[in-house]
Amino acid sequence: MFEFNQSPASRHVAFAAFAMLAAGAVALCAPAGAAPLPFSPFMIVPQVAAPSAQAVPDESENNEHAGSAPELPAQLKRQIVSYPTREARGTVIIDTPHTYLYYVLGGGQAIRYGIGIGREGFTWSGVQSVTRKAEWPDWIPPREMIARQPYLPRYMAGGPGNPLGARAMYLGDTVYRIHGTSQPSTIGTRVSSGCIRLTNQDVTDLYSRVTIGTKVIVLPANRQALNPDGKRI
Repeated sequence: MFEFNQSPASRHVAFAAFAMLAAGAVALCAPAGAAPLPFSPFMIVPQVAAPSAQAVPDESENNEHAGSAPELPAQLKRQIVSYPTREARGTVIIDTPHTYLYYVLGGGQAIRYGIGIGREGFTWSGVQSVTRKAEWPDWIPPREMIARQPYLPRYMAGGPGNPLGARAMYLGDTVYRIHGTSQPSTIGTRVSSGCIRLTNQDVTDLYSRVTIGTKVIVLPANRQALNPDGKRI
């Protein structure tokens, strides 16, 4: 043990000896071939990098179901348009020839949605009303569809992969529905067995506006959305 009440010269020698002993101890503890470490009277604490932040997944992102879905062409995106009509506010009009659905706002305006419709031989027309609404509905293919496509499941629980999508509005006592789809790329096409499909985002918006009893007009595929006098129906 060193006595620090010695002369300045003695204290200098003592500090030098202590430094040499400390350096020797470090050298003995270091692995062979390791670079010599500089002596420091302070403890060296290794720097640990903070974990990088990760984005919280969006619950709506599920393949094509929402966030990662291909973007619709501009004309098929939901938008408010000029739409003079004699029909009451809240009426739904399916413009089959142009693959549009109009929700009448009144005052000469409507919300227009891009839709997918029945393929050739499966389009229909007429006036119905919404008799039931369901969120993430189960799918039970009707007998007529099973007869044409016997490989289809007899039942599929509701969910992102269900063909009916996020919402469904059932029309009268028919087998037809306005519903969502897990395949947004089919909007603007003629691929269904007669049902009207919207993107899951759009059908959710429409669902929030439509009530039981809402009037739904489906125009025939070979007819424009105008009366003979040039006015929209």
